[in-house]
Amino acid sequence: MEHDVPALLVRVGHSPQNHGSLGVVRSLGRAGVPVYAMVEDPLTPTAVSRHLAGRFVVPTTGRERPGVLVSTLLRIGGAIGRRAVAVPTDDEAAVLLAEHAGPLAEWFLLPPVPPALPRTLTSKEGLSRLCSDIGMPTPRACAPADLAHLVAVCRDFGYPVVLKNLEAYTRLRAPVVGHTTMVADESELLTLVGADRAPSVLVQEYIPPPEAEDWITHLYCGTDGTPLVVFTGFKVRSWPVRSGATSRAWSWPNARLADLAERVCRQIGYRGVADLDWRFDRRDGLYKLVDFNPRVGAQFRLFESPGGVDVVRALYLDLTGQQVPRAEQVHGRLFVVGQLDVLSATIGALQERRFPTAVLPRTGLERAWLSLDDPLPAVAEAVRFGITVVRRVSRPLRGRRAPAPHEVAPAAPEVATAVPVWPPRH
Repeated sequence: MEHDVPALLVRVGHSPQNHGSLGVVRSLGRAGVPVYAMVEDPLTPTAVSRHLAGRFVVPTTGRERPGVLVSTLLRIGGAIGRRAVAVPTDDEAAVLLAEHAGPLAEWFLLPPVPPALPRTLTSKEGLSRLCSDIGMPTPRACAPADLAHLVAVCRDFGYPVVLKNLEAYTRLRAPVVGHTTMVADESELLTLVGADRAPSVLVQEYIPPPEAEDWITHLYCGTDGTPLVVFTGFKVRSWPVRSGATSRAWSWPNARLADLAERVCRQIGYRGVADLDWRFDRRDGLYKLVDFNPRVGAQFRLFESPGGVDVVRALYLDLTGQQVPRAEQVHGRLFVVGQLDVLSATIGALQERRFPTAVLPRTGLERAWLSLDDPLPAVAEAVRFGITVVRRVSRPLRGRRAPAPHEVAPAAPEVATAVPVWPPRH
């Protein structure tokens, strides 16, 4: 694998504890690629990785104008000094790179995805319409026009229902829910929505756990649209329980699901890295597409070929003109997100009135944070996680006291100037 071309991890919004970003740095960095990253501050887990060639402190919020973000990326490209492979790790970054590929091509190598497609895929309503157009099964869904319509749809679907923020960027600017949320009844629904008369949400049918299995596919479609690597896995646990991000998953063969993922990508003309979430409905025997994320998934390091090729390395090889080796995935690997999996196992066991299970295999284990060759990110994550727990526990006490005028923090600038604070190590 030739590794002279650098790579840039592109992020939009505040998410300093994203283990997918760290996975990108470790995967390419271990292969000898000079990897740079946009980070929220110099002490995020990604920023302290020994595999990072340089970091750019850019605390974005997702409320910036696209032109500002594009200008920032162009400044970063100029600072790197040569064209780099851009790797998006969130929906907003994927949309930005696709819609502004023309000016960004000066400094970045990008897959030729149709410019409007990532925004459609990250829109929960857009994905639902797209699945309907191509005949791809998906859970029943509806984007209500207003609060009255929302209440009516939930009654029609029957509780519990699943609530999701509707669009990329909107979920950062005016989120209705913090994440994919299961709503048990109408009282909980009205509490979540509050006084918002036109909430930007998607209501989705809830398929109960006894009737469902959660599966994932991670893939890379080459510049000509050919799926070059397709991986399948089984989601064991998530956080929050049964509705959030993957906290434990197995790499598991599923030829039927791989064929479905390839078919949907070919039909819509997709190019690049993708992370697809599926729910198998035992009631009708169908795999139903729940989410299509047009970027690197947080748990992508679960999957690799015997030669060590994952979706990020496939992206890098293809965009730098190198051949992507065709090979089957390594089956039986386990991916675990440390403390989140402990929480998921514990809360899930309490809800189901059983003892939690958290057995780890001796081989084939990929941890999100802990790595013997790169220990500092795990330390940084432990500190941040501890601070988060303390803040949430003390929130009721802090809420009783209004801040004095001199304690109110000034508004942050629209976007910080990107400055590389580490010299390249490669």
